[in-house]
Amino acid sequence: MSISMYQASVPTLIQALKALSGVLDKGAKHAEAKGIDPAVLLGSRLYPDMFPLTRQVQIASDNAKGPSARLAGMEPPKFDDNEASFADLQARITKTIDFLQTLKPAQIDGSEDRQIVLQMRAGPLEFKGQAYLLHFAMPNFYFHCATVYAILRHNGVEVGKKDFLGG
Repeated sequence: MSISMYQASVPTLIQALKALSGVLDKGAKHAEAKGIDPAVLLGSRLYPDMFPLTRQVQIASDNAKGPSARLAGMEPPKFDDNEASFADLQARITKTIDFLQTLKPAQIDGSEDRQIVLQMRAGPLEFKGQAYLLHFAMPNFYFHCATVYAILRHNGVEVGKKDFLGG
């Protein structure tokens, strides 16, 4: 039995975004319980040349909505990158999930050979749909989700693998 492009993307992304939301919720509660200014956690990074937590969440959101839209033959929705609180990041995740839930299997299934072209600073990257999803989009998405988890864990938030994996 094969798995469809829709099954490999939208439900998986929604589950991971819900898990990311749970991890962020634990981060917010940790800050409150420990009397830590939430801005400290939101601005934390694993290394000086890496993006802070807030940007990691924004990029995870972009790597959920963007690839799904492209595979559906749509222009990805644009979100302003202006989140400044845990509540703002939660709202962004909710907007991302809401968008993903508008996509239907018929829009994405059959996109294995769809030409996907990303305009990057270094020049265009070209993919076929399945390679784009499995070898570029999903690894990028999970990288940023894992980095959010790692930043919070590094800062003492009690999260574990079960939190990362979600329900």
